[in-house]
Amino acid sequence: MTVKKNKSRGREVNRTELAEINGVSLPTIESWVRRDCPVVQRGGRGRAWTFNTADVRNWREDDIRAESSHTAHATKDELLLRKLAAETEQAELDLAKSKDEVVPVEQLERAMVKAFGEVRAGLRNVVPSRAASRLLGETDETTLKAVLLEEIDHALEALADSDLINESDLDLEDNEESEGAESA
Repeated sequence: MTVKKNKSRGREVNRTELAEINGVSLPTIESWVRRDCPVVQRGGRGRAWTFNTADVRNWREDDIRAESSHTAHATKDELLLRKLAAETEQAELDLAKSKDEVVPVEQLERAMVKAFGEVRAGLRNVVPSRAASRLLGETDETTLKAVLLEEIDHALEALADSDLINESDLDLEDNEESEGAESA
C-alpha cells in the first residue's frame, strides 16, 4: 500500500485503498466520483486514480448531510412538488385524526406500558409457581429447558387470549384526570 503525504491534510491513496479505508466497494467509489467526489488525479492509460483522504472525508460528510436533507440536487419544481406532497400528507393526517383513525402517541404509549406490564406480571407470577412444582428434583438440562419453554408458552397463550388493553386505557383525558386526582 503506497501512501504519499499531501502538503495539506490527509493522505493520497488510490481507488482500492480509498475503498478499503471507507469500508466500501470499488463501484461505490465510482459512484462517488460521478457525484463529484474530489479527485487529485483522474486515472486512465496507465495512470492510477489518486484521492486525498481528508478531502474525500469532508466531501462525504457534506454529501451525507445533503442526502439526509433530500434537497441536495433538487430543482425549484422538485421542491415545490415536495412541498405540495407534504401539505397533502398533513391534510390526510388531519382528516384521519378527525375520523378518529389515529391516536396520539401518548395514548399508545400508555396502552403499551399497561400491556407490557401485564405480560411481565403474567410471566413472573405464573411461570415460576407452575414450573417450580414440575421441576422439583429435576437435573436434566434438556428437561429443564423444555418445561420452562412450555410454561412460558402457556403463560403467553393465556395473555394473548386476554384483553391487555381496555378502551378506557386509550382515553387520554380520563387517564390525565385520574392521575391528577391521585397526585393531589
